[in-house]
Amino acid sequence: MTTPLTPITVICDCPLFLHGLAHVINPEPDLQIVTAVSRVGDHYSDRNGGEVVLLNLQMPTWETSSVVSQLHLQGHAVIVLSVSETQSDVVLCIKAGARGYLGQRISEAELLTAIRAVASGHSYFSTHVNGRVLPAPPLHITDRERQILQLVANGATDREIAAKLNITENTVHSHLDRLRSKSGSHRRADLTRLALRYGLTGD
Repeated sequence: MTTPLTPITVICDCPLFLHGLAHVINPEPDLQIVTAVSRVGDHYSDRNGGEVVLLNLQMPTWETSSVVSQLHLQGHAVIVLSVSETQSDVVLCIKAGARGYLGQRISEAELLTAIRAVASGHSYFSTHVNGRVLPAPPLHITDRERQILQLVANGATDREIAAKLNITENTVHSHLDRLRSKSGSHRRADLTRLALRYGLTGD
């Protein structure tokens, strides 16, 4: 059985760092760098861009966040690799849509873990920044999923949710499965914490 391949685009203006990334990523059977450019403009003109973008550019954070926003709007899952681990810089990139943020002190194993997590729809922040107070990353859910998440947080059972929204329990289960897939929160308690994090409580 063939291992599904995650294509990766690297936008990096440091040739030595780019070489290091390729050395770590390309030997993995499920990961491959398909595009490597040194300027953002070169990526925009490349039709083979990967679904995951590793972004490492020597520029002010506000410029980096602008690039993140553009890539995010194009549908890419962006991981920022930066020497800065200050909370304000991390927050700026997350608000722009970054799905991952890694300091340059990370290990090879953590880099691969981050790429796989983001490729599967989750977010990942390196251990050097993860313990800090960060804003909730964007959670792209439908209005119906938002309603269900709020009812879960208020303690409603699947049957009560179905009755309140006039849908079947199977439909509730389908929405919950999608919420778990999008957020990585699998237990009901985790979904409740997720709802609290996004302020989805109360009537």
